[in-house]
Amino acid sequence: MNKYIVLLKGINVGGHKKVLMAELRELLSNTNFQNVQTYIQSGNLILESPEKDVKKLKLHMQNAIKNHFGFEISVLIKTPKEFQQIFNACPFPKDIKQLSYFVILDDAPNKDLLNDASVKIYDGELYEIINDCIYFYFEKGFGQSKFNINFFERKLNTIGTARNFKTMVKLLSLST
Repeated sequence: MNKYIVLLKGINVGGHKKVLMAELRELLSNTNFQNVQTYIQSGNLILESPEKDVKKLKLHMQNAIKNHFGFEISVLIKTPKEFQQIFNACPFPKDIKQLSYFVILDDAPNKDLLNDASVKIYDGELYEIINDCIYFYFEKGFGQSKFNINFFERKLNTIGTARNFKTMVKLLSLST
């Protein structure tokens, strides 16, 4: 059995794309996923599957959610090892890392696109793109940031979803 950390993008935000976690756990448990756990209401899951092909898993999950809830969402899937590597690669010192956000990307961006996306800078905001994650620190907090994920998704031609340090730590602990 293979264990995965699954991040759903854009559910339960501002009353849109409402997904109850108990209902999601039941749906996925009934569609060949085992030991399905959720963490908070923002689409964080730990689950197991005999399937090793992440693209097949993603498609299967997207179809199940669309058929049951009636809308499409983006699904990002990482193994616990990949997730740990993302967490460990954070370039910020410990005090900043604990206040950071991790934008997990569906895949690592093309080098040419990376150069184009890395030119924007704002005072009090740090970011670094390493492999399949954008590490953010906002001096005034995430809600006051001038950056947004959509900018990077367009520039890097991939999808991403953000999680804070605390959520990253919890997902790692649940996946071991």
